[in-house]
Amino acid sequence: MDREEINVDGLALPTTHYAEAVRFRDLLFISGCAPIDAEGNLVGRDDVVSQTRQVLNNMKMVLEGAEASFANVVAVTIYLTDVAERPKIDPVRVEFFGEAKPASTLVEVSALAIPDMKIEIEAVAGL
Repeated sequence: MDREEINVDGLALPTTHYAEAVRFRDLLFISGCAPIDAEGNLVGRDDVVSQTRQVLNNMKMVLEGAEASFANVVAVTIYLTDVAERPKIDPVRVEFFGEAKPASTLVEVSALAIPDMKIEIEAVAGL
């Protein structure tokens, strides 16, 4: 089978049974990235912009670990605890994605895995 699990040095260890990403043939499936630092601490407790920046920095590390970049991302799913904060995260998305515009779904959720976590983003990239 053409399947490879990818975990990247410099990110907090997964807290349960999952890989940070799975490469299957020419696709990369990136698990939901959380706004946590390398020690597993939540970044930007009350600030969705700081949390988004941390999430995308973590995603960048996973992409680079798979020899890819944001230009390879074809789809994202964004989970926000308050959909009204979407306008705050859009500039951060542009900062990381540049001209690349992936297919995108935004979902408001009542809570995420870590208390005070406001955002989580998962992605699919073509390799």
